[in-house]
Amino acid sequence: MLTIFGRKKVTAERVAHIFAHNIVETVENGFAEVAGFINDSPEFVQSPRIDENDYGKFLMIVLAGNYSYISQYFNNGMDKQIVESITAKLAPAFDMTPTEFSMKVKEYKEVMSRANHPSKNIVYAMSKGVFLKYNLVECQEEYFKQMKTPNPIFLKNLDDLMKNFLWNWEAFNEKYKVVAPAFE
Repeated sequence: MLTIFGRKKVTAERVAHIFAHNIVETVENGFAEVAGFINDSPEFVQSPRIDENDYGKFLMIVLAGNYSYISQYFNNGMDKQIVESITAKLAPAFDMTPTEFSMKVKEYKEVMSRANHPSKNIVYAMSKGVFLKYNLVECQEEYFKQMKTPNPIFLKNLDDLMKNFLWNWEAFNEKYKVVAPAFE
């Protein structure tokens, strides 16, 4: 149903369905390019040899980043409803309960937050999450390997790729208005 202002009303459940379907599809279709970028990156002294089908960790990083992003666009508890609905929708695909899935996403968010401290930039956190979860430190030149930090040139280039995996909530909110479900 369209509102007077032209935005379609949707529930958190419907938002979860749209988001989950599209973000998983985006990761499945886009990870081969990310893996190729990482494997061919001249900043590494040896190729990390990331398999283009090994996108499970990447999907969790993308979800953790996007979960952090949702609260910037929704309030009054709607952000929590959306995250809970997304979690309930995705958990079975990972053969987990919603509680287990929430804990796994939380684990990824914490790893990314620690690696990115004190910055609050979600894209940087996602890039550092990829660096850590795919153990890329071992493929770097000795200087960065000893420091256990990503080469800043590699990280900047990865940031540019990671931006493509953040959901555009501004555009979504221009088209849709998220509402509480109607009780019958």
